[in-house]
Order: sequence, then C-alpha cells, then structure tokens
Amino acid sequence: MRHWLMKSEPDEFSVGDLAAAPGRTTAWTGVRNYQARNYMRDAMRVGDRAFFYHSSCPAPGIAGVVEIVAAAYPDDSQFDRAGAYYDPKATRAAPRWVSVDVRLVRQTRFVPLAELRAHPALAQMGVLQRGSRLSITPVTAAEWRFVTARLMRERL
Repeated sequence: MRHWLMKSEPDEFSVGDLAAAPGRTTAWTGVRNYQARNYMRDAMRVGDRAFFYHSSCPAPGIAGVVEIVAAAYPDDSQFDRAGAYYDPKATRAAPRWVSVDVRLVRQTRFVPLAELRAHPALAQMGVLQRGSRLSITPVTAAEWRFVTARLMRERL
C-alpha cells in the first residue's frame, strides 16, 4: 500500500463535504497538473490511503484520511464546456485528465501545517517543500506512521 497527501480547498470541497457525500465517497476531480495526474494514473492503487489536506485557506492542514476505492479513469470535468475545469484539448477518445474515487476513512484531529513543520522527522514531506504546489504528493511509510501515531494518535 502506498500513501498520499491530497489537497482540496475547503470552500470548494472539504472533509465535511466528503463525510456528507453518499457512501462517504466521491470522485477526486479537477486535478490539472501533469505530475499530480501521473501519480493518480500511474501509481495510485485501490486500497492506498491518503491524508485529506485543506489548502489555500486561513488554516491549512490535514483534516482526515481517505482510501482510494476506484483506480484512475477519465475525469468528466475536462469535457464540461461550462465548468471551471474544462480543457478544450481533451477529447473522449484522448482524455488528458483523470480522477480517482476516494472514500472517507475518518475525520481526524486537525493537524495544522505549522505543527507538521515543527517536526524534523517530516522535513522532507512533499507538502512542506518550498515551492511545492502539487495537489497530490506521495507520503513515505515513515511519514505516514509519524503523522498517524504521533500527531493524530491513531492507528490508520
């Protein structure tokens, strides 16, 4: 099993919105960065777990844990001409962007960005790297264990 960190702006879609979704499951849509897309398409597998991270907000941080429940498939938002994530170069025959489905495992104790930064064991974590703006980043097994056991005080 691999581990990830997946960012979402809470005013667009929060961990609370996921908790309220049917089956606590949704498609992770709107990713428009090639590296993040490649992670979803080439590396994410059903059963992988990810931190649900609230970003671009007054208090960014980890708000929950999700599980990947459907492997990558074409993101329908790229075909919606009226939508914010429309891509005129994408076609049904040659889609450019993918989605995965995620299911909420649980909302957790909120772990703010400042708290993540305070721990040397997390110094190499993707979300903490200067200039890192990727919406999806890998998380090492050691980082996962540190955050879940030491900061969240949970076994996930």
